[in-house]
Amino acid sequence: MSKLALSDEILLSVDKSARYIGNEINSVKKDLSTVDIRFAMCFPDVYEIGMSHLGIQILYGLLNDRDDIYCERVYSPWIDLDKIMRERNIPLFALESQQRVKDFDFLGITLGYEMCYTNILQVLDLSGIPLKSADRGEDFPIVIGGGACAYNPEPLAPFFDLFYIGEGETVYDALFDAYKANKEAGGSREEFLLKAAQIPGIYVPAFYDVTYKENGTIASFAPNRPGVPEKVQKQLIVDMDKGYCPIEKPVVPFIKATQDRVTLEIQRGCIRGCRFCQAGMVYRPVRERDVERLKQLAVTMLHNTGYDEISLSSLSSSDYSKLPELVNFLIEECSKRKINISLPSLRIDAFSLDVMSKVQDVKKSSLTFAPEAGTQRLRDVINKGLTEEVILQGAREAFEGGWSHVKLYFMLGLPTETEEDMKGIPELAERMAEAYYEIPKERRNGKCQITMSTSFFVPKPCTPFQWARMYSPEDYLGRARIVNHTMKQQHNQKSLKYNWHEAYVTVLEGVLARGDRKVADAIETAYKMGALYDAWGETFHYEIWTAAFEKCGLSIDFYNTRERSLDEVFPWDFIDTGV
Repeated sequence: MSKLALSDEILLSVDKSARYIGNEINSVKKDLSTVDIRFAMCFPDVYEIGMSHLGIQILYGLLNDRDDIYCERVYSPWIDLDKIMRERNIPLFALESQQRVKDFDFLGITLGYEMCYTNILQVLDLSGIPLKSADRGEDFPIVIGGGACAYNPEPLAPFFDLFYIGEGETVYDALFDAYKANKEAGGSREEFLLKAAQIPGIYVPAFYDVTYKENGTIASFAPNRPGVPEKVQKQLIVDMDKGYCPIEKPVVPFIKATQDRVTLEIQRGCIRGCRFCQAGMVYRPVRERDVERLKQLAVTMLHNTGYDEISLSSLSSSDYSKLPELVNFLIEECSKRKINISLPSLRIDAFSLDVMSKVQDVKKSSLTFAPEAGTQRLRDVINKGLTEEVILQGAREAFEGGWSHVKLYFMLGLPTETEEDMKGIPELAERMAEAYYEIPKERRNGKCQITMSTSFFVPKPCTPFQWARMYSPEDYLGRARIVNHTMKQQHNQKSLKYNWHEAYVTVLEGVLARGDRKVADAIETAYKMGALYDAWGETFHYEIWTAAFEKCGLSIDFYNTRERSLDEVFPWDFIDTGV
């Protein structure tokens, strides 16, 4: 085991010190003298969140399969260790070698959600890497971003040397080969970035200039040197069985991760086309994995990890064509091993009572469905493709099968939403409760509990709703109050429960999701004013962000509450997603 970067004194003084020591089961060990490229793979949140990210696990295995690359992991230190590292000038380090991130060739940062943006600056800052790409000399790592938020990289553009647009398994080999060739030829950092910009899917922000109109919208966005493409093409795997690097030995954390189980990715993409869903748009088309290979992988991964639960991962598990065959195999395997099966992303319109009843024999839990809107009119607007009849029939089948706890997910603030749509949320839950109590008492499984959760709609880039307006925090909370008040008027209100998302977080998420390059100044200012871990309720301070935007002369309302015109140039229009 490598000498630890933190002393015993420090490790004993911080929460969950196992976050920082590495050496977990299935973590990769390599001799540094035998590799040409060192890659620090970072998830800018705490260890438990990052260890649950499937994309990190896939890329970790993929990059370490190359003999000439050593990929190590980095996560954001929690605020207790962050304070100590700043006070004692301890540089951020990678888990495997415990060596400082600043000495790596690449720092790859996963952009999973907008609320981690200040954590990205934390990682750079603690590593001793200048926050701005323009300030980095030849001796600093190449900072690369990828993931869902890379489909609008502009709010982060000044902080990154390059972005990878699309699925990570496709052009990393070309990128690393170009890096090695440039290094052997004695080329500069800028020469490598120029070569990288010509690789499909790679975006180098420094090679593009933005101009603005007097009203603040974008006037032009264009390359500023020859050989750089005007459009960056999304990269994806065409054949999930030939181009995909399966994870056979996932790293097993010492402490409980958020997703503490084996995750089996069964397909990518979604056939549904919900108008609010960015993932459903940018991960098209649907690509399934071979069922026999999945069976083999499931057994191998369970053997290599010792987990007592396996989960199927996809945007819509019910749409996987071989789901009954795969689930029946898993039920047989898992029953004899006393292993639980988790089946997320199931749709009511594809509900299989037989399969779910078998899964319930292994583990009884609540069912989760996502009608998204309370009325049929609004479900049609968002292209959800679910009728109330199908929703209630699915619930009846679940209740008949022995379930009594249901979680329902909705969004408030969707385009064209009316008060009737808001009231429709608890009214739909009420009709679901009525369906439960229609079952004879002797056949019910205790008291019915239907939990409604509403998030507030955020228009995302590359979706049909990218032009839509948002609302103020007060407006969002007013909508939640309408839902809550209506719930209390229902006959079965004791069987109903309601939770709603933080409105101020939603507003900030909206700015960061559709922001332009100017928003980077506000992100940096907020970070320097103390913003960090904005995805965490106890550390989120909206007043810091409002002050930062004001200091930078930027308006949150400009980015959120105005309706975009159809001819407006968006910050992400240079990305070709294929849709």
